[in-house]
Amino acid sequence: MTLERKPLDRRWIWWSAAVLILVAVFFTVRSISRERLPVRAAQAAHESLESSVSTNGRVEPEMNYEFHSPIASTVKAVYVQPGDTVPAGKLLMELDPAQALARLAAAESGVKSAEAALESTTHNGTQEERQAAAGDLAKAQLERDQARKDLDALTKLQSTGAASAGEVAAARQRFDVAEAGLHAAELQAHSRYSPAEVARARAALTDAQSNLNAARQVVDQASIHAPVAGTVYSLNAGKTEFIEEGKLLLQMADLHQVRVRAYFDEPEIGKLAVGQKVLITWDAKQGQVWHGHIVRTPVTVVSYGTRNVGEALIRIDDADSGLLPDTNVSVKAITSVDASVLTIPRDALYSEKGKPFVYKIVGDELKRSPVIPGKLNDAKVAILSGLQDGDSVATGTTSGEPLQEGLPIKVVR
Repeated sequence: MTLERKPLDRRWIWWSAAVLILVAVFFTVRSISRERLPVRAAQAAHESLESSVSTNGRVEPEMNYEFHSPIASTVKAVYVQPGDTVPAGKLLMELDPAQALARLAAAESGVKSAEAALESTTHNGTQEERQAAAGDLAKAQLERDQARKDLDALTKLQSTGAASAGEVAAARQRFDVAEAGLHAAELQAHSRYSPAEVARARAALTDAQSNLNAARQVVDQASIHAPVAGTVYSLNAGKTEFIEEGKLLLQMADLHQVRVRAYFDEPEIGKLAVGQKVLITWDAKQGQVWHGHIVRTPVTVVSYGTRNVGEALIRIDDADSGLLPDTNVSVKAITSVDASVLTIPRDALYSEKGKPFVYKIVGDELKRSPVIPGKLNDAKVAILSGLQDGDSVATGTTSGEPLQEGLPIKVVR
């Protein structure tokens, strides 16, 4: 029995070994023949890294001239069209000045009345009033003098017994009344108006002169002239059109001197500084880039649609920018420049549970390697530790499959 069991055990051992060899061969062949994952690769390299903040902005003239209608009127004539370049002093538009002239005439009349009133208060009345006051004063003096003579005469008669005490008292009373009348006439002749009344008359003249100046200004504004040489870029009224007071008629500016008002989101404001370089693009001119620099950083935060933004002013450095007022542009402010740092594409940087890493290409496989990133921009990120110059990292697959450590790969260009 023992001899028969030993050959049977050997056969099972040989069968088991054969199966293990077949399984090993199967997996080896499968591993060799398995399709490699196509990945895109990039090399870590030392280069200059610019950090930037991007946003939108609006072009505006550095010195803009707006003309509003000073009155409700009709446009009498228009002498320019949008886009016209005009010299300083050129007549641009005329309004019907009838209403303005009527206001001017009323203001001139008001000044004359106020001047007459002031003259009256400072010279103690009009000429007629002064003549009447002089006559009243002379009459009061005569009456007072006569009353004094009568009083003196009766006083002497009383001393001789020829006049009674009652007659003397009545004469004294008439004298007192005449004295009071003379005092009133003197006040009327020399001090008719109080200092407060004189001050009020002066203030009334000042107001009337202000109204006159305003009326003259309105008449002048009915004829609109170019204050400087520039370009008319907005025209909002046509000939014979009725316009309301305050309506914007036209705008002009020197379009060689424009700037950009950029709207930076609140978290980015702290990165901005006066003098930082700015790149500007406009969708209407694809491929063209304008250069500028920040001349004023945000001083407050305002609501801009659904955003909280700070407004920065950017001066255009290009001699003839060709940017038009009120156009929307894209703005990129260069907030810092590092001369030589080790960088990789941002697509090559991954993070899991707050720990950054890359898929480093080692031979034909991917190896997950932790890194310490630094500053970044839209395309690149600085690597402070974890990679060396020349190391290759995977930025993604061409098939859309996720990257995994240990996968066999083939690099595609």
